[in-house]
Amino acid sequence: MSDKYDVIVIGAGPGGYVAAIKGAQLGLKVACVENWTSKDGKQQVLGGTCLNVGCIPSKALLEISHKYEEANHHFAEQGIEVKDASINIGKMMERKENIVKQLTGGIAQLFKANGVTPIHGRGRVLANRQVEVTDNDGKTKTYEADNVIIATGSNPIEIPPAPLTEGYIVDSEGALEFDKVPKRLGVIGAGIIGLELGSVWARLGAEVTMLEALDTFLPAVDQQCAKEALKQFKKQGLDIKLKARVTGTSVKRNLVNVTYEDAKGEQEQKFDKLIVCVGRRPNTDNLLAADSGVNLDERGFIFVDDNCQTDAPGVWAIGDVVRGPMLAHKASEEGIMVLERIAGHKPQVNYDAIPNVIYTHPEVAWVGKTEEQLKAEGEAYKVGTFPFAANGRAMAANSAMGLVKIIADEKTDRILGFHVTGPQASEIVAQGVIAMEFGSSAEDLALTCFAHPTLSESVHEAALAAGSGAIHVANKRKKK
Repeated sequence: MSDKYDVIVIGAGPGGYVAAIKGAQLGLKVACVENWTSKDGKQQVLGGTCLNVGCIPSKALLEISHKYEEANHHFAEQGIEVKDASINIGKMMERKENIVKQLTGGIAQLFKANGVTPIHGRGRVLANRQVEVTDNDGKTKTYEADNVIIATGSNPIEIPPAPLTEGYIVDSEGALEFDKVPKRLGVIGAGIIGLELGSVWARLGAEVTMLEALDTFLPAVDQQCAKEALKQFKKQGLDIKLKARVTGTSVKRNLVNVTYEDAKGEQEQKFDKLIVCVGRRPNTDNLLAADSGVNLDERGFIFVDDNCQTDAPGVWAIGDVVRGPMLAHKASEEGIMVLERIAGHKPQVNYDAIPNVIYTHPEVAWVGKTEEQLKAEGEAYKVGTFPFAANGRAMAANSAMGLVKIIADEKTDRILGFHVTGPQASEIVAQGVIAMEFGSSAEDLALTCFAHPTLSESVHEAALAAGSGAIHVANKRKKK
Protein backbone atom coordinates (compact mmCIF):
# COMPACT_ATOMS: atom_id res chain seq x y z
CA MET A 1 0.00 0.00 0.00
CA SER A 2 1.25 3.47 -0.89
CA ASP A 3 2.22 5.84 1.90
CA LYS A 4 0.48 8.72 0.09
CA TYR A 5 -3.02 9.65 1.26
CA ASP A 6 -5.68 12.14 0.30
CA VAL A 7 -6.03 13.01 3.98
CA ILE A 8 -3.95 12.25 7.07
CA VAL A 9 -5.60 13.08 10.38
CA ILE A 10 -3.35 13.45 13.44
CA GLY A 11 -5.33 12.49 16.52
CA ALA A 12 -8.24 10.07 16.97
CA GLY A 13 -10.35 11.99 19.46
CA PRO A 14 -13.89 13.24 18.73
CA GLY A 15 -12.55 15.69 16.15
CA GLY A 16 -10.04 13.40 14.47
CA TYR A 17 -11.92 10.12 14.27
CA VAL A 18 -15.11 11.82 13.05
CA ALA A 19 -13.11 13.67 10.38
CA ALA A 20 -11.40 10.44 9.29
CA ILE A 21 -14.70 8.55 8.96
CA LYS A 22 -16.34 11.44 7.09
CA GLY A 23 -13.40 11.61 4.68
CA ALA A 24 -13.66 7.91 3.91
CA GLN A 25 -17.43 8.26 3.35
CA LEU A 26 -16.66 10.99 0.82
CA GLY A 27 -14.49 8.55 -1.13
CA LEU A 28 -11.10 9.82 0.02
CA LYS A 29 -8.12 7.69 1.02
CA VAL A 30 -7.69 8.48 4.72
CA ALA A 31 -5.22 7.56 7.48
CA CYS A 32 -5.53 8.49 11.15
CA VAL A 33 -2.45 8.76 13.40
CA GLU A 34 -2.90 8.14 17.15
CA ASN A 35 -0.28 7.49 19.82
CA TRP A 36 -2.60 6.48 22.70
CA THR A 37 -1.64 2.98 23.80
CA SER A 38 -3.43 0.39 25.95
CA LYS A 39 -2.23 -0.12 29.53
CA ASP A 40 -0.42 -3.31 28.53
CA GLY A 41 1.41 -1.31 25.84
CA LYS A 42 0.34 -3.67 23.07
CA GLN A 43 -2.28 -1.88 21.03
CA GLN A 44 -3.49 1.47 19.81
CA VAL A 45 -6.44 3.03 21.64
CA LEU A 46 -8.78 5.35 19.75
CA GLY A 47 -11.19 7.97 21.10
CA GLY A 48 -8.76 10.48 22.62
CA THR A 49 -9.24 12.20 25.97
CA CYS A 50 -13.03 12.35 25.67
CA LEU A 51 -13.66 8.62 25.46
CA ASN A 52 -10.74 7.41 27.55
CA VAL A 53 -10.26 9.85 30.44
CA GLY A 54 -12.77 12.65 29.91
CA CYS A 55 -16.41 13.01 28.88
CA ILE A 56 -17.44 9.36 28.90
CA PRO A 57 -15.81 7.96 32.08
CA SER A 58 -16.75 11.09 34.05
CA LYS A 59 -20.39 10.77 32.94
CA ALA A 60 -20.40 7.10 33.97
CA LEU A 61 -19.23 8.08 37.46
CA LEU A 62 -21.67 10.99 37.61
CA GLU A 63 -24.59 8.69 36.76
CA ILE A 64 -23.59 6.03 39.28
CA SER A 65 -22.91 8.51 42.08
CA HIS A 66 -26.21 10.29 41.40
CA LYS A 67 -28.12 7.00 41.72
CA TYR A 68 -26.27 6.25 44.96
CA GLU A 69 -27.10 9.66 46.41
CA GLU A 70 -30.75 9.25 45.37
CA ALA A 71 -30.95 5.88 47.11
CA ASN A 72 -29.40 7.23 50.30
CA HIS A 73 -31.06 10.62 50.57
CA HIS A 74 -34.08 10.97 48.30
CA PHE A 75 -35.77 7.59 47.90
CA ALA A 76 -37.39 7.65 51.36
CA GLU A 77 -39.35 10.84 50.67
CA GLN A 78 -40.79 9.11 47.59
CA GLY A 79 -41.84 6.04 49.55
CA ILE A 80 -38.93 3.81 48.54
CA GLU A 81 -37.21 2.35 51.57
CA VAL A 82 -33.63 1.19 51.07
CA LYS A 83 -31.60 -0.19 53.98
CA ASP A 84 -27.89 0.63 54.17
CA ALA A 85 -27.09 1.23 50.50
CA SER A 86 -23.33 1.04 50.00
CA ILE A 87 -20.95 1.79 47.16
CA ASN A 88 -18.49 -0.72 45.72
CA ILE A 89 -15.79 1.53 44.24
CA GLY A 90 -14.08 -1.38 42.47
CA LYS A 91 -17.30 -2.40 40.74
CA MET A 92 -18.06 1.21 39.86
CA MET A 93 -14.65 1.64 38.23
CA GLU A 94 -15.01 -1.68 36.42
CA ARG A 95 -18.29 -0.54 34.89
CA LYS A 96 -16.67 2.76 33.83
CA GLU A 97 -13.81 0.87 32.15
CA ASN A 98 -16.20 -1.49 30.34
CA ILE A 99 -18.15 1.44 28.89
CA VAL A 100 -14.90 3.03 27.70
CA LYS A 101 -13.72 -0.25 26.11
CA GLN A 102 -17.01 -0.68 24.28
CA LEU A 103 -16.88 2.79 22.78
CA THR A 104 -13.18 2.85 21.86
CA GLY A 105 -13.52 -0.63 20.35
CA GLY A 106 -16.50 0.65 18.41
CA ILE A 107 -14.37 3.34 16.76
CA ALA A 108 -11.86 0.69 15.64
CA GLN A 109 -14.75 -1.19 14.02
CA LEU A 110 -15.99 1.98 12.34
CA PHE A 111 -12.51 2.61 10.94
CA LYS A 112 -12.49 -0.90 9.54
CA ALA A 113 -16.00 -0.61 8.11
CA ASN A 114 -15.23 2.71 6.40
CA GLY A 115 -11.74 1.86 5.20
CA VAL A 116 -9.79 4.30 7.38
CA THR A 117 -6.15 3.25 7.92
CA PRO A 118 -5.09 3.60 11.57
CA ILE A 119 -1.39 4.42 12.12
CA HIS A 120 -0.02 3.88 15.65
CA GLY A 121 2.48 6.51 16.76
CA ARG A 122 3.07 10.19 17.44
CA GLY A 123 2.52 12.46 14.45
CA ARG A 124 4.55 15.54 13.57
CA VAL A 125 3.78 17.97 10.74
CA LEU A 126 6.65 18.59 8.32
CA ALA A 127 6.84 20.93 5.32
CA ASN A 128 4.79 20.23 2.17
CA ARG A 129 2.00 18.29 3.93
CA GLN A 130 4.26 15.48 5.11
CA VAL A 131 3.65 13.72 8.42
CA GLU A 132 6.43 12.05 10.38
CA VAL A 133 5.21 9.28 12.69
CA THR A 134 7.32 7.98 15.59
CA ASP A 135 6.23 4.60 16.94
CA ASN A 136 6.61 3.24 20.49
CA ASP A 137 10.07 1.87 19.67
CA GLY A 138 11.29 5.29 18.51
CA LYS A 139 11.30 4.37 14.81
CA THR A 140 10.12 7.06 12.40
CA LYS A 141 8.33 6.87 9.09
CA THR A 142 7.20 9.71 6.84
CA TYR A 143 3.86 9.83 5.02
CA GLU A 144 2.57 12.24 2.36
CA ALA A 145 -0.90 13.68 1.99
CA ASP A 146 -2.82 16.19 -0.10
CA ASN A 147 -4.38 17.41 3.14
CA VAL A 148 -3.32 17.16 6.79
CA ILE A 149 -5.76 17.70 9.65
CA ILE A 150 -4.35 18.40 13.11
CA ALA A 151 -6.71 17.16 15.84
CA THR A 152 -4.33 16.53 18.74
CA GLY A 153 -6.62 17.84 21.48
CA SER A 154 -5.56 19.19 24.87
CA ASN A 155 -4.28 18.13 28.27
CA PRO A 156 -4.77 19.40 31.83
CA ILE A 157 -2.88 22.53 32.88
CA GLU A 158 -0.44 22.06 35.75
CA ILE A 159 0.28 24.91 38.17
CA PRO A 160 3.52 25.53 40.13
CA PRO A 161 1.81 25.85 43.55
CA ALA A 162 0.31 22.36 43.21
CA PRO A 163 2.65 19.98 41.36
CA LEU A 164 1.10 16.57 40.72
CA THR A 165 2.13 14.05 43.38
CA GLU A 166 1.18 10.42 42.80
CA GLY A 167 -1.54 9.26 45.14
CA TYR A 168 -2.18 12.71 46.61
CA ILE A 169 -2.32 15.60 44.12
CA VAL A 170 -3.92 14.57 40.81
CA ASP A 171 -5.37 16.13 37.68
CA SER A 172 -8.80 15.41 36.20
CA GLU A 173 -7.59 12.08 34.83
CA GLY A 174 -6.29 10.92 38.19
CA ALA A 175 -9.59 11.90 39.84
CA LEU A 176 -11.31 9.21 37.77
CA GLU A 177 -9.10 6.50 39.28
CA PHE A 178 -9.47 6.79 43.07
CA ASP A 179 -9.71 3.33 44.67
CA LYS A 180 -11.65 4.62 47.68
CA VAL A 181 -13.68 7.67 48.69
CA PRO A 182 -11.41 10.31 50.24
CA LYS A 183 -12.70 11.64 53.55
CA ARG A 184 -11.63 15.20 52.74
CA LEU A 185 -11.22 16.23 49.11
CA GLY A 186 -9.86 19.53 47.84
CA VAL A 187 -10.49 20.79 44.30
CA ILE A 188 -8.56 23.70 42.80
CA GLY A 189 -10.92 25.33 40.32
CA ALA A 190 -14.72 25.53 40.44
CA GLY A 191 -15.23 25.39 36.69
CA ILE A 192 -16.99 22.74 34.65
CA ILE A 193 -14.54 19.86 35.25
CA GLY A 194 -13.99 20.73 38.92
CA LEU A 195 -17.73 20.85 39.62
CA GLU A 196 -18.37 17.53 37.91
CA LEU A 197 -15.55 15.68 39.68
CA GLY A 198 -16.30 17.37 43.00
CA SER A 199 -19.94 16.29 42.65
CA VAL A 200 -19.00 12.65 42.02
CA TRP A 201 -16.97 12.28 45.19
CA ALA A 202 -19.24 14.48 47.34
CA ARG A 203 -22.19 12.22 46.48
CA LEU A 204 -20.15 9.20 47.52
CA GLY A 205 -19.41 10.71 50.92
CA ALA A 206 -16.37 12.98 50.63
CA GLU A 207 -16.25 16.40 52.29
CA VAL A 208 -15.47 18.56 49.27
CA THR A 209 -13.90 22.03 49.36
CA MET A 210 -13.48 23.91 46.07
CA LEU A 211 -10.93 26.73 45.85
CA GLU A 212 -11.67 29.15 43.01
CA ALA A 213 -9.41 32.15 42.36
CA LEU A 214 -12.07 34.11 40.46
CA ASP A 215 -14.55 36.27 42.34
CA THR A 216 -17.48 35.26 40.10
CA PHE A 217 -18.97 31.77 40.04
CA LEU A 218 -19.08 30.38 36.47
CA PRO A 219 -18.50 33.77 34.76
CA ALA A 220 -19.24 32.31 31.29
CA VAL A 221 -22.72 31.24 32.42
CA ASP A 222 -25.74 33.54 32.54
CA GLN A 223 -25.54 34.73 36.14
CA GLN A 224 -29.20 34.14 36.98
CA CYS A 225 -28.68 30.46 36.08
CA ALA A 226 -25.25 30.34 37.73
CA LYS A 227 -26.59 31.70 41.03
CA GLU A 228 -29.40 29.15 41.03
CA ALA A 229 -26.86 26.38 40.42
CA LEU A 230 -24.57 27.66 43.18
CA LYS A 231 -27.46 27.65 45.65
CA GLN A 232 -28.19 23.99 44.82
CA PHE A 233 -24.51 22.94 44.97
CA LYS A 234 -24.14 24.48 48.42
CA LYS A 235 -27.26 22.60 49.57
CA GLN A 236 -25.52 19.42 48.39
CA GLY A 237 -22.56 20.14 50.65
CA LEU A 238 -20.03 21.48 48.14
CA ASP A 239 -18.02 24.14 49.98
CA ILE A 240 -17.22 26.54 47.13
CA LYS A 241 -14.78 29.29 48.14
CA LEU A 242 -14.48 32.16 45.63
CA LYS A 243 -11.52 34.57 45.54
CA ALA A 244 -9.36 31.79 47.00
CA ARG A 245 -5.97 31.70 45.25
CA VAL A 246 -3.82 28.65 46.03
CA THR A 247 -0.24 29.65 46.91
CA GLY A 248 1.35 26.35 47.87
CA THR A 249 0.94 22.65 48.65
CA SER A 250 2.92 20.01 50.52
CA VAL A 251 2.34 16.36 51.38
CA LYS A 252 3.04 15.42 55.01
CA ARG A 253 1.88 12.39 57.01
CA ASN A 254 -0.38 11.17 54.19
CA LEU A 255 -2.19 14.51 53.98
CA VAL A 256 -2.08 17.33 51.45
CA ASN A 257 -1.54 20.72 53.11
CA VAL A 258 -2.88 23.54 50.97
CA THR A 259 -2.24 27.23 51.58
CA TYR A 260 -4.38 29.82 49.86
CA GLU A 261 -5.15 33.51 50.05
CA ASP A 262 -8.65 34.93 50.31
CA ALA A 263 -10.20 38.19 51.52
CA LYS A 264 -9.18 37.35 55.09
CA GLY A 265 -5.51 36.71 54.25
CA GLU A 266 -3.54 33.47 54.16
CA GLN A 267 -5.43 30.27 54.99
CA GLU A 268 -4.45 26.63 55.32
CA GLN A 269 -6.46 23.45 54.90
CA LYS A 270 -5.66 19.71 54.93
CA PHE A 271 -7.05 17.14 52.51
CA ASP A 272 -6.67 13.42 51.85
CA LYS A 273 -6.65 14.11 48.09
CA LEU A 274 -6.36 17.22 45.96
CA ILE A 275 -7.62 17.57 42.38
CA VAL A 276 -6.17 20.29 40.14
CA CYS A 277 -8.81 21.48 37.63
CA VAL A 278 -7.70 24.87 36.34
CA GLY A 279 -8.29 24.33 32.64
CA ARG A 280 -6.64 22.65 29.69
CA ARG A 281 -3.91 23.57 27.22
CA PRO A 282 -3.56 22.58 23.55
CA ASN A 283 -1.41 19.57 22.65
CA THR A 284 0.98 21.34 20.29
CA ASP A 285 4.37 20.66 21.91
CA ASN A 286 6.84 19.20 19.35
CA LEU A 287 3.98 18.89 16.88
CA LEU A 288 5.23 21.22 14.17
CA ALA A 289 8.54 21.27 12.29
CA ALA A 290 10.05 24.76 12.03
CA ASP A 291 9.35 24.84 8.28
CA SER A 292 5.83 23.36 8.46
CA GLY A 293 4.28 26.75 7.73
CA VAL A 294 1.81 26.34 10.59
CA ASN A 295 1.85 29.11 13.21
CA LEU A 296 0.96 29.19 16.90
CA ASP A 297 -0.21 32.03 19.12
CA GLU A 298 1.41 32.91 22.46
CA ARG A 299 -0.73 30.34 24.31
CA GLY A 300 0.17 27.48 22.00
CA PHE A 301 -3.04 27.42 19.95
CA ILE A 302 -2.81 26.96 16.18
CA PHE A 303 -3.79 29.96 14.06
CA VAL A 304 -6.72 29.12 11.75
CA ASP A 305 -9.32 31.07 9.78
CA ASP A 306 -13.08 30.69 10.16
CA ASN A 307 -12.92 27.44 8.17
CA CYS A 308 -10.09 25.88 10.24
CA GLN A 309 -7.44 26.42 7.53
CA THR A 310 -3.96 27.08 8.95
CA ASP A 311 -1.36 29.39 7.40
CA ALA A 312 0.03 26.38 5.48
CA PRO A 313 -1.93 25.41 2.33
CA GLY A 314 -3.63 22.02 2.72
CA VAL A 315 -3.04 21.90 6.48
CA TRP A 316 -6.08 22.25 8.74
CA ALA A 317 -6.58 22.21 12.51
CA ILE A 318 -9.69 21.48 14.56
CA GLY A 319 -10.93 21.05 18.12
CA ASP A 320 -9.05 21.94 21.28
CA VAL A 321 -5.89 23.08 19.44
CA VAL A 322 -7.71 26.04 17.85
CA ARG A 323 -9.77 29.03 19.03
CA GLY A 324 -13.19 28.55 20.54
CA PRO A 325 -14.58 26.35 23.30
CA MET A 326 -12.82 23.08 24.12
CA LEU A 327 -15.82 20.85 23.44
CA ALA A 328 -15.95 17.41 21.84
CA HIS A 329 -19.02 18.24 19.73
CA LYS A 330 -17.43 21.45 18.46
CA ALA A 331 -14.37 19.42 17.36
CA SER A 332 -16.59 16.88 15.57
CA GLU A 333 -18.50 19.56 13.68
CA GLU A 334 -15.25 21.24 12.62
CA GLY A 335 -13.93 17.87 11.43
CA ILE A 336 -16.97 17.30 9.23
CA MET A 337 -16.81 20.85 7.88
CA VAL A 338 -13.14 20.49 6.93
CA LEU A 339 -13.67 17.21 5.09
CA GLU A 340 -16.66 18.61 3.23
CA ARG A 341 -14.51 21.58 2.20
CA ILE A 342 -11.71 19.28 1.05
CA ALA A 343 -14.32 17.47 -1.06
CA GLY A 344 -15.28 20.78 -2.70
CA HIS A 345 -18.37 21.73 -0.70
CA LYS A 346 -18.79 24.99 1.26
CA PRO A 347 -20.30 24.31 4.69
CA GLN A 348 -19.53 26.40 7.77
CA VAL A 349 -19.82 25.80 11.50
CA ASN A 350 -22.30 28.13 13.19
CA TYR A 351 -20.23 29.09 16.23
CA ASP A 352 -23.20 31.05 17.62
CA ALA A 353 -25.14 27.82 18.11
CA ILE A 354 -22.75 25.53 19.99
CA PRO A 355 -24.19 24.22 23.27
CA ASN A 356 -22.27 24.08 26.55
CA VAL A 357 -23.17 21.68 29.37
CA ILE A 358 -22.15 21.08 32.99
CA TYR A 359 -23.28 17.55 33.95
CA THR A 360 -23.88 18.18 37.63
CA HIS A 361 -27.27 17.87 39.33
CA PRO A 362 -28.93 20.13 38.49
CA GLU A 363 -27.36 20.24 35.07
CA VAL A 364 -26.42 23.62 33.63
CA ALA A 365 -26.62 24.14 29.86
CA TRP A 366 -26.63 27.12 27.54
CA VAL A 367 -26.28 28.31 23.97
CA GLY A 368 -25.85 31.83 22.64
CA LYS A 369 -25.44 35.09 24.55
CA THR A 370 -25.86 35.64 28.30
CA GLU A 371 -27.79 38.59 29.69
CA GLU A 372 -24.47 40.02 30.96
CA GLN A 373 -22.95 39.89 27.47
CA LEU A 374 -25.93 41.62 25.89
CA LYS A 375 -25.90 44.34 28.54
CA ALA A 376 -22.20 44.96 27.92
CA GLU A 377 -22.83 45.15 24.17
CA GLY A 378 -25.68 47.62 24.67
CA GLU A 379 -28.17 45.39 22.85
CA ALA A 380 -31.91 45.82 23.48
CA TYR A 381 -33.38 42.50 24.61
CA LYS A 382 -36.25 40.89 26.46
CA VAL A 383 -36.26 37.90 28.78
CA GLY A 384 -38.66 35.07 29.52
CA THR A 385 -38.07 32.64 32.40
CA PHE A 386 -39.95 29.70 33.85
CA PRO A 387 -39.05 27.75 37.01
CA PHE A 388 -39.07 23.95 37.14
CA ALA A 389 -40.80 24.35 40.53
CA ALA A 390 -43.97 25.03 38.50
CA ASN A 391 -43.44 22.09 36.13
CA GLY A 392 -45.51 18.98 36.91
CA ARG A 393 -43.07 16.50 35.37
CA ALA A 394 -40.14 17.96 37.33
CA MET A 395 -42.16 17.72 40.53
CA ALA A 396 -43.14 14.12 39.78
CA ALA A 397 -39.45 13.30 39.22
CA ASN A 398 -38.50 14.92 42.56
CA SER A 399 -36.27 17.30 40.64
CA ALA A 400 -38.12 20.63 40.66
CA MET A 401 -35.12 22.95 40.81
CA GLY A 402 -33.75 25.58 38.45
CA LEU A 403 -35.26 27.36 35.47
CA VAL A 404 -35.38 27.86 31.71
CA LYS A 405 -34.42 31.31 30.46
CA ILE A 406 -34.88 32.59 26.92
CA ILE A 407 -33.38 35.92 25.79
CA ALA A 408 -34.70 37.46 22.58
CA ASP A 409 -34.00 40.60 20.57
CA GLU A 410 -36.31 43.40 21.74
CA LYS A 411 -37.30 44.40 18.18
CA THR A 412 -37.07 41.25 16.04
CA ASP A 413 -37.89 38.67 18.78
CA ARG A 414 -35.08 36.48 17.42
CA ILE A 415 -33.65 34.18 20.11
CA LEU A 416 -30.19 35.38 21.20
CA GLY A 417 -29.60 33.12 24.21
CA PHE A 418 -31.11 29.98 25.70
CA HIS A 419 -30.13 28.97 29.25
CA VAL A 420 -31.18 26.08 31.48
CA THR A 421 -30.34 25.13 35.05
CA GLY A 422 -32.30 22.05 36.03
CA PRO A 423 -33.16 18.42 35.31
CA GLN A 424 -31.97 17.11 31.92
CA ALA A 425 -30.74 20.56 30.90
CA SER A 426 -28.26 18.83 28.57
CA GLU A 427 -31.18 17.45 26.53
CA ILE A 428 -33.45 20.50 26.81
CA VAL A 429 -30.76 22.87 25.50
CA ALA A 430 -30.86 21.05 22.13
CA GLN A 431 -34.27 22.66 21.57
CA GLY A 432 -32.63 26.05 21.90
CA VAL A 433 -29.79 25.03 19.57
CA ILE A 434 -32.24 23.91 16.88
CA ALA A 435 -34.33 27.06 17.30
CA MET A 436 -31.28 29.31 16.97
CA GLU A 437 -29.90 27.33 14.04
CA PHE A 438 -33.11 28.07 12.15
CA GLY A 439 -33.27 31.70 13.24
CA SER A 440 -36.39 31.20 15.36
CA SER A 441 -38.15 33.88 17.32
CA ALA A 442 -39.37 33.39 20.87
CA GLU A 443 -42.87 33.55 19.42
CA ASP A 444 -42.08 30.53 17.19
CA LEU A 445 -41.49 28.47 20.35
CA ALA A 446 -44.50 30.02 22.07
CA LEU A 447 -46.72 28.94 19.14
CA THR A 448 -45.33 25.38 19.13
CA CYS A 449 -47.27 22.58 20.84
CA PHE A 450 -45.26 20.78 23.55
CA ALA A 451 -46.34 17.44 25.05
CA HIS A 452 -47.79 17.44 28.57
CA PRO A 453 -46.47 16.58 31.08
CA THR A 454 -42.83 17.07 30.07
CA LEU A 455 -39.84 19.03 31.28
CA SER A 456 -39.79 20.68 27.85
CA GLU A 457 -43.03 22.51 28.64
CA SER A 458 -40.80 24.85 30.62
CA VAL A 459 -39.28 25.94 27.29
CA HIS A 460 -42.77 26.68 25.99
CA GLU A 461 -43.61 28.71 29.09
CA ALA A 462 -40.31 30.64 29.03
CA ALA A 463 -40.99 31.54 25.38
CA LEU A 464 -44.50 32.70 26.34
CA ALA A 465 -43.02 34.72 29.21
CA ALA A 466 -40.76 36.54 26.73
CA GLY A 467 -43.87 37.72 24.91
CA SER A 468 -47.48 37.82 26.00
CA GLY A 469 -46.92 35.98 29.28
CA ALA A 470 -46.53 32.48 30.71
CA ILE A 471 -49.68 30.58 31.62
CA HIS A 472 -48.56 28.47 34.58
CA VAL A 473 -46.76 31.09 36.65
CA ALA A 474 -47.62 34.63 37.67
CA ASN A 475 -46.08 37.17 35.29
CA LYS A 476 -44.59 40.52 36.21
CA ARG A 477 -46.98 43.31 35.45
CA LYS A 478 -45.89 45.29 32.43
CA LYS A 479 -45.39 49.00 32.83
CA LYS A 480 -48.06 51.06 31.15
